[in-house]
Amino acid sequence: MDKFWLIVQREYLTRVKKKSFIITTLLTPFAFALFFVVVFFIVTYEGGDVLNIAIHDESGILENRSIPSSKDGTIHYIKTTDSLAELKKKTEEEKYSAVLKLPTLRNIKAKDYTITYFSESDPGLDDVDKIEDAIKKIIRDYKMEKLELDKEQLKLLDTRVVLDPDPLDATKEDSSRFSGVVGAMLGGVMGFLMYFVVFFYGMSVMRSVMEEKTNRIVEVIVSSVNPFQLMMGKIIGVGGVSLTQLLIWMVLIPLMYMGAALVIGIDLDAMSTIDLENTQIDPEDIEQQVILLMNELHNLNWWKIAPLFLFYFLGGYLLYSSMFAAVGAAAGDDLEQSQTLTIPVMIPIVIATYILIAVIPSPESSLAFYSSIFPLFSPIVMPGLLAFDPPGWQIAISVVLLILGILFFTWLAGRIFRIGILLYGKKVGFMEIGKWMFKG
Repeated sequence: MDKFWLIVQREYLTRVKKKSFIITTLLTPFAFALFFVVVFFIVTYEGGDVLNIAIHDESGILENRSIPSSKDGTIHYIKTTDSLAELKKKTEEEKYSAVLKLPTLRNIKAKDYTITYFSESDPGLDDVDKIEDAIKKIIRDYKMEKLELDKEQLKLLDTRVVLDPDPLDATKEDSSRFSGVVGAMLGGVMGFLMYFVVFFYGMSVMRSVMEEKTNRIVEVIVSSVNPFQLMMGKIIGVGGVSLTQLLIWMVLIPLMYMGAALVIGIDLDAMSTIDLENTQIDPEDIEQQVILLMNELHNLNWWKIAPLFLFYFLGGYLLYSSMFAAVGAAAGDDLEQSQTLTIPVMIPIVIATYILIAVIPSPESSLAFYSSIFPLFSPIVMPGLLAFDPPGWQIAISVVLLILGILFFTWLAGRIFRIGILLYGKKVGFMEIGKWMFKG
């Protein structure tokens, strides 16, 4: 048993001492925080230069009214009586940013109205939307006036509808209308993180086995420990590296998250007191929506999510790493053969990833349930569903079946490993590996 732990220690220490491990472990949380800050500034960005747009009104729509500036202050409209030629000249002299021509509205019932924008450069897509919306509102007011419609009465027809999820059971915690969005975001991140972790560290185990088999080091090792102990020693050693990295990230990422929130001026304590149910949200206020989404993320049950994510992290790693180790033992130094033999291992991982994409919009579907309890899929699918708070019995079934799956596939991989690790100079196919599984 002491020799088994020496293998674990060797696999662990040789990796955690590498500069690449240290740099990756420390920089990843910083990259997450930087990504968060960059995304926040992108979605709350209010545009670049201010546009001063001169209005040439041939329609008479602006006779008794004016166009208000955009809400973010990036577009200002200037009513003038100058001719179109004069306005174009002043625009060339950079007195105006552009000229907007409003042609005559020949038919009050017309649904289409084309305005012309004169400028040295084309307007941005966001600016086009703002200009079109501004003119649309002005024309709406103009038509109401001509049709003698009561503006205040027409406003009563506009109703903003908000869907508020509310459980049938009054004892259950009420979720906000943002819970689905946050669940989808968090589920996607957690699920794809599991995909990369399982793939990256599983392949790391396979490469380690292939290197030692190629260098004939394994012949010396198996003279002291049996092949199954060697396989498990490698899996646990590399798993310890991945767990170390994950635990460091679980500490650093929240700290970086809080630091990023301070950088962009968001008070996390104040966010936790926001009443989401009674807060009126302006659909155009992206910054307000981001803050409320962060509040929902802040209020998730992390005491439940974090331990379960850790369990599925370890479970998925143990299950797939044992199979990757078996592939490494069977393939040896033949890289082309190893790529072929990893196909059956990679297929469930890829399928689980596509299932995750499909079930995040519908976390209570039959596909979500069955894939979350199937051992080959659950390490990737279930972490993606945790933010949607699946029932306890579903989680319990998933946990039990994953443990049984780990035991079964580890036993199966051990039977392949014990024969393949000492086999040299022979190409192995799927048929022969199948025979090894049931060979006494």
